[in-house]
Amino acid sequence: MLFRVFVVGGYFALTALGLLGCTGSTDSTVHLSLPSIVSQPTSQTVTAGQTATSSVEATGAAPLSYQWQRNRTAISGATSSSYTTAATTSSDNGAQFTVMVNNPAGSVTSNAATPTVIAAVPSVSFSPTSLTFGSQAVWTPSSAQFGTFSNTGTSTLIFRAEPIQGDFSLASQGTCSTSLAAGASCTLSTQFTPTTTGTRTGTLSVNDNASTTPQVVALTGLGVPNPPPTTTLFGHVAILVEENTNYSSVTSSSAPYLAGLMVQYGLATQYYANTHPSIGNYFMLTTGQILTNDDRQIHSSFPVSMDNVVRELVAAGKTWNAYAESLPSVGYLGGDTTSGGGQYYVRHVPVAYLTDVQSSSAQQQNLVPFTQLAQDLLSGSLPDYSFITPNGCDDAHDCALGIANNWLKNNIDPLIKDPIFQKAGLLIIVFDESSSDNSNGGGHVVYTLISPAFSTLGYSSTTLYQHESVLRLMLEGLGITTLPGAAANASTMWTFFSNQFELSERSRSPHELRPVGKLISRGRLRTASRIARCSISVQALRAAICRNLRRDPLLFV
Repeated sequence: MLFRVFVVGGYFALTALGLLGCTGSTDSTVHLSLPSIVSQPTSQTVTAGQTATSSVEATGAAPLSYQWQRNRTAISGATSSSYTTAATTSSDNGAQFTVMVNNPAGSVTSNAATPTVIAAVPSVSFSPTSLTFGSQAVWTPSSAQFGTFSNTGTSTLIFRAEPIQGDFSLASQGTCSTSLAAGASCTLSTQFTPTTTGTRTGTLSVNDNASTTPQVVALTGLGVPNPPPTTTLFGHVAILVEENTNYSSVTSSSAPYLAGLMVQYGLATQYYANTHPSIGNYFMLTTGQILTNDDRQIHSSFPVSMDNVVRELVAAGKTWNAYAESLPSVGYLGGDTTSGGGQYYVRHVPVAYLTDVQSSSAQQQNLVPFTQLAQDLLSGSLPDYSFITPNGCDDAHDCALGIANNWLKNNIDPLIKDPIFQKAGLLIIVFDESSSDNSNGGGHVVYTLISPAFSTLGYSSTTLYQHESVLRLMLEGLGITTLPGAAANASTMWTFFSNQFELSERSRSPHELRPVGKLISRGRLRTASRIARCSISVQALRAAICRNLRRDPLLFV
């Protein structure tokens, strides 16, 4: 049999020619069509790491076969009507994916599917979104709290800066580092160290390469006053009272020495006197009560028999002196005078009004001229409690503030630098009342606390305080728990100090605790001497500390 082939367009035909000698018609034609793609593959947008699937739908004479190509190069094994890529990478972005459809009549090639591959980004979830720390003593770090960060995305999470605001800090106890793999979780730890009392707020902001950066955790805590020490904190406390000056009048130009102490040590920025005029403020500092506002009263016309600082000091076996500049003589109980070389105001020396002093010749011997202070420092006999009164010029009552400032520099600086005071002393400098302000009774005045060993340096408080808090601080600081008058319920001032203790070596009691302060932190105590002291093991606490020191002699350096 003979054939003729005719090709027209997309068709071809085989024509069989009739054979000679056969009866009837022997011509027949078979028509075969090329494949036709009725549904083209489509372009997709995927994230790096994801796959992309393309498919075609074709018609035509069977059998149909398929071969997928990437940039005109056949892909091995890609021979079905659909194709799924491997996990895409950036190199797949813009690539040309086509499919060649074949049958006995020939082949056709599809339109190109071009994937758009975008970079993979991590996705973060974190819990909780807020942390509440509850009540915490000022300047005392809390236990750590934790937040969990989970990378729910498809690429590595990279941690960047983690700024934290407020009285909060990272505690370095979590498991998060610099990166977090996809599908993994880690924890960040935060702790709370309040710098003052009251509600404290802050935020932890975690910056990373997630699209939702930063992740912000709200932080809240309540600062509460430090409790008083369970035993003597200070070896010596002293108070010096200046006169009649507004808070705003004490500046680095008007009183540079005093202003320097305010910046270096502790400052109560919201301290107010109790009343006007002077005498009631002095009584509040020593009895916890105003008692009178009549500055004309003297010891004989106004004897004070209620509970007071001298009574509690004597009952606790503490020593005391009132150092009064221009006092005519030891134990003087008369009125105002200049016979001592300057203006002496009896209302500025409140202990002279106390019957505990007036009725005891022994206690009267503690009422001494100011010159005695230098002698007591020289002999190492500074008392537990001191009330220091400059004369009427040197306390800014009768003369300019600059004169009072210079007097402090010349006469009080030696006290602050005295080795005994440096070791365990507290000096309070306070103004009795303001000159032209009646806020909270006696107006806004300067109050600064100086303790070289125990002050939290540069600390300032915005808590409202008045004179009764000073009386409480001085007595509790000496281990006295019976507090006269309003001092019993006054706001405490332990926020100004670091509460660290070591076993005391002072002669009074080998069992007594006192603060380590900066002696330990500055490394002034030699390791060998610490170990030697441990041989005097007088109670379980000392023994425990000694064991730790022997195990690690540098434990407290």
